[in-house]
Amino acid sequence: MSRKLLITNGTFAVLEDNQSVVNGYMLVEDDQITYIGSARPEGCEDAENVNGEGLLFLPGLINTHGHAAMSLLRGYGDDMVLQKWLQEKMWPMEAKFTGNDVYWGTALSVLEMIKGGTTTFLDMYDHMDQVAQVTEQSGIRGVLMRGAIGLCPPDVQKHKLDEAVAFARNWHGKADGRITTMISPHAPYTCPPDYIEQFVQAAHDLDLPMHTHMSETQAEVEQNVADYGVRPVEHLLKLGMFSRPTLLAHGVHLTDEEIEVLAAHKVGISHNPGSNLKLASGVARVPELLKAGVTVSLGTDGAASNNNLDMFEEVRLAALIHKGVSGDPTAVPALEALRMGTEYGAKSLFLNNTGKLAVGMKADFIALNTEQAHFVPRTDYVSHVVYSAGPKDVEHVWVDGKQIVKHGACLTLDEERIRREAQAAFEGLVSR
Repeated sequence: MSRKLLITNGTFAVLEDNQSVVNGYMLVEDDQITYIGSARPEGCEDAENVNGEGLLFLPGLINTHGHAAMSLLRGYGDDMVLQKWLQEKMWPMEAKFTGNDVYWGTALSVLEMIKGGTTTFLDMYDHMDQVAQVTEQSGIRGVLMRGAIGLCPPDVQKHKLDEAVAFARNWHGKADGRITTMISPHAPYTCPPDYIEQFVQAAHDLDLPMHTHMSETQAEVEQNVADYGVRPVEHLLKLGMFSRPTLLAHGVHLTDEEIEVLAAHKVGISHNPGSNLKLASGVARVPELLKAGVTVSLGTDGAASNNNLDMFEEVRLAALIHKGVSGDPTAVPALEALRMGTEYGAKSLFLNNTGKLAVGMKADFIALNTEQAHFVPRTDYVSHVVYSAGPKDVEHVWVDGKQIVKHGACLTLDEERIRREAQAAFEGLVSR
């Protein structure tokens, strides 16, 4: 017998061009949305009822780039340029990470994300079995991969690649399908060309998409030209990466020609405005990317470079900074920014069954408490979400039709223990 959930008297953000909200009812059967409309649906007499009065229902936010365990390094290295920050602060500390550290750092991030309305996240890191365990336990949807830095001897390179392949094979489709996997060399500047080619081959063998960092800083682009004679887009194209479905993180420094190449190969970009601003990496050419037909989604990056995992903030930054940089207030409209944080996020992660409130989609959705000053007057809910709302407005969260946050409290994770264990893990890292 199927589980049924009927939301009544709700306001539902369907985010269509001709209609942004629907007032009325939404029916969920098991893990799927089966009805949204103004009239009460038939056949729901046995459904669990949720009164949606005073609530705005949205598709869950989708965070398309991050390193969850790096929440343990939040505030540890601020106000530094990327390479110095990596080499002097991040990499020495990350070298000390154990599986236990990754588990509690990931749990801390997932707790922050789901309480803040994120229902799907991408994670590229090490000790990924621990990340997958947290994903399974928490109820969140995860697109997970073992990221590999290739600046190491051949035997270590092989070990990392073998780990990446084994993780992808073992966890793809697990947790009732909530976990999917990708293949992920860390970046062109941290992986020799032949090593990237080995990852491309692994992605072909496993029939999986690929993810990597690319063109985050101008210095990185210049280094690529110095080392290989070409800019990163051409470099990855030659190495065969775009023969696989691919999502690139950052893509800040791109030429018109590079944008055309990405569009032609249907390569997506995870735009990380908060992290890029904090590290002074620059502002990605999002209006041009969108105009060219490139799928642009949003990510927080790790909490060490953001320093939060607030997807409302990323949506707002995406709507604001491109207006300021271009001098065009229509550069990224509010509806487009919200789609970048939801629908386009799902598309960029190759998930065709989430990211929207629509019949047939997975029941991954959130409810915001609109009985607050910053949601009044009731002029335009999309505008209010993008320019006024924040994670503390999240009242309820459902993933796969199961409620995982109720009245702001997480139902699947022990919040107090996670805070305590994460603090202890950080203190252990510092003392090692």
